[in-house]
Amino acid sequence: MRRLGQILARVFGAFDWPLLLVLMLMAFMGLLIMHSAVGDTDWRFADQARNFVLAFIALWVVALTPPKWLMKLTPLLYVFGVVLLLGVEFFGETSKGATRWLDLGIVRIQPSEMLKITVPMMLAWYFHRNEGKFRLIDFFVALVLLLIPFILIVKQPDLGTALLVFMSGFFVIYFAGLSFKLLIPLVLAGVVGLSTLVYFETDICQPGVDWVVLHEYQKNRVCTLLDPGSDPLGKGFHTIQSMIAIGSGGVYGKGYMEGTQTHLDFIPERTTDFVFAVYAEEFGLYGGILLLVLYFLLIGRGLVITAGATTQFGRLLGGALAMMFFVYVFVNIGMVTGILPVVGVPLPFMSYGGTALLTLGVACGLLMSISKHRGVVR
Repeated sequence: MRRLGQILARVFGAFDWPLLLVLMLMAFMGLLIMHSAVGDTDWRFADQARNFVLAFIALWVVALTPPKWLMKLTPLLYVFGVVLLLGVEFFGETSKGATRWLDLGIVRIQPSEMLKITVPMMLAWYFHRNEGKFRLIDFFVALVLLLIPFILIVKQPDLGTALLVFMSGFFVIYFAGLSFKLLIPLVLAGVVGLSTLVYFETDICQPGVDWVVLHEYQKNRVCTLLDPGSDPLGKGFHTIQSMIAIGSGGVYGKGYMEGTQTHLDFIPERTTDFVFAVYAEEFGLYGGILLLVLYFLLIGRGLVITAGATTQFGRLLGGALAMMFFVYVFVNIGMVTGILPVVGVPLPFMSYGGTALLTLGVACGLLMSISKHRGVVR
């Protein structure tokens, strides 16, 4: 009996309970809105429930794993992920104009999702091994480690996932000590670029203009952001219908499963990228604020865990994962409300998708591992 008690204590002691409570609330809300969003496709709700179970199992397994074991596996996981991306480049399956999937015979996977986790792990491992003696060359090496998977994912093309991978790695580099002064030129270049884009929007968004660095569909998404009404029944349809749904929800919402934009099929991709439009139409402004509060608690708890970490690996990885959640939420809600271009970033724990949920579960498991194993990592 005593032995059983010790086992149970170890199993349940792996959880960070404040973080777990927030995740359980978000899982409940995610399944609640998915039930409304799926309409007649009940199998998607059942699939999403199964996805949550698998994500929870992944969270639990990772939470039980001490960071020192994770550090030993990190270089292998990073190399394995890059090799899979190369496999996608040469042997991947193409669907809807993008080559993102790799068929391994027994399972079909999207390797880019794996890099959302392994890239910040690899960079945190690298800076941990060089703790106390950072040189400019170290930041250059870290940038190369980040750009290799980023470029491979951009080529698929998958700009949304590439953005998340890049930002998760960038946060590690920044938290490791990258001077903010080095970022000022990049910020200025971004401001100048956006200003130029807005000013010359009429000329550069013409059908025959080639943007060189972006694919045609990516150019169309940016131009649609600037003027959704230019093609209201085509390229701008997603954004316009989403904004109508959010606005029609008002302060209190139309009520659960009473969203007309949703149930009359005006919102495309309502179970994935645009699920927030479904939620906002039915639960209104107050419901949206409640959801944002839960995300704030999730990110805040991640940062608290980061502040309490006793190792460089834990601090860098925890901080990057917490900020990765922020990027997820900011980009998704931004594109659904029409202030950012549509880039295919899911809303954490709300959007349908097994691979994305599994990635989020692993990320939360890593935070719990950092929280519960605070010994020195060598």
